[in-house]
Amino acid sequence: MFTGLVSDIGKVVLVSRTREGKKLLIEARKSARELRKGDSVSLNGACQTVISKNGSQFAVLAMPETLKRTNFDMLLPGSRVNLELPLKLSDRLGGHFVTGHIDDKVRLLKAVGKKGGVAWWLELPKGFSELVVEKGSVAIDGISLTVAVVGSDRIKVALIPHTLQATTLGEKKAGDYLNAEFDLLGKYINQMTRARRPVDVRKKRGQK
Repeated sequence: MFTGLVSDIGKVVLVSRTREGKKLLIEARKSARELRKGDSVSLNGACQTVISKNGSQFAVLAMPETLKRTNFDMLLPGSRVNLELPLKLSDRLGGHFVTGHIDDKVRLLKAVGKKGGVAWWLELPKGFSELVVEKGSVAIDGISLTVAVVGSDRIKVALIPHTLQATTLGEKKAGDYLNAEFDLLGKYINQMTRARRPVDVRKKRGQK
């Protein structure tokens, strides 16, 4: 479990294809000090397992399902990535509950500069708009953000200067794809509501 508060920026050193998926070697001195083989780490919001570690570098193996739903296929040697270590029970929950299970990629449609920050419009994949609410939370490339506006096929989020400087979001431009994880609580509520709809319809019609 993560919070969506990035604690480190890593750099992709090597990318290699394997029969199982794609192996990524990451250079991150700060995070590597705490990581061990078998540990979990959030990489651009996606929960990955450390398969090896050597000094300030560690490797993860992204499986086909991960590659399908994330922007990992766009990562190249030299790419910078957002990192977060798993939440400890004693930690403060400064963001929101983030599982590291990416729902899909979202495309950055437009970035509008504002005094003290930037406003982003992100295109929503079909079927995901019902999981987002105004003033709710969404994790974008591993960063917990507050939703300012919800449209039928897009959302607007605001990025403060600190977020732009402390993460890789300041490097993104219109057309780029980012990893999105929608709020876990919203998913459960949506699922329960869907399950009850047919029953409610039958009751209204006087059926048993």
